[in-house]
Amino acid sequence: MSKTPDLMGMLKAGLHFGHRTSKWHPRMEPYVFTSRNGIHIVNLEETSKALGRAVEFAKDITSKNGLILFLGSKPQIKEMTKKYAMEAEMPYVVERWLGGTITNFGIVSKGIKKYIELKEQKKKGEWDKYVKKERLKLDKELEKLEKKFGGMEIVKKIPDAILVVDAKGEKTAIKEAKIRKVPVIALCDTNINPDGINYVIPGNDDSIKGVKLIFETIVEAIKEGKSKKDLPAATTTLQAGEDKK
Repeated sequence: MSKTPDLMGMLKAGLHFGHRTSKWHPRMEPYVFTSRNGIHIVNLEETSKALGRAVEFAKDITSKNGLILFLGSKPQIKEMTKKYAMEAEMPYVVERWLGGTITNFGIVSKGIKKYIELKEQKKKGEWDKYVKKERLKLDKELEKLEKKFGGMEIVKKIPDAILVVDAKGEKTAIKEAKIRKVPVIALCDTNINPDGINYVIPGNDDSIKGVKLIFETIVEAIKEGKSKKDLPAATTTLQAGEDKK
């Protein structure tokens, strides 16, 4: 059964260190314990409670076949984001967020489909019939599509939720999710405006160990949720419409 890490585990991971007090966002005040040497210290009891809520949400979504899109394009967390998303068998984005991924999914889904088709063609050797110049052209197109849509192959509709570990750097994705009422789980440092984030997990988003701990906890929740699938189809927070086609 999935569970949240204890306070000592979060402390060792460095999740308690916030940003400089001069850089804080007032809406993160409920999660601040104190300040020390000009640095805010996060209240890890609040982190534990918030992570617990996120865990329950992740289990619920995935027990209904829902998809949680992992998002982490910051250079130092790209590989980690991809690793944990693949472990959870969830989609991921580790390159720059493509505007419209959520708000204009109908167009984006065509790009995903094209990417899958080209990848399959190459895998099956269907490009062998072309001259070298044409193959190079196709390779370049595939490379371009992979940068945009790699990790999104299993996404057939707007994701049921997104998981963000760099809320400041992924403001566009969070804004799109808010517009379409897609729930957002996010690790939020003390300099973050939590507007549009449904499950705020207060903590140090610059700590690699901290980010790893959050990923591990959510992934375990996803695995548990998937093992308890009790509905034949995914539920979604969105109304059925053309954006979900």
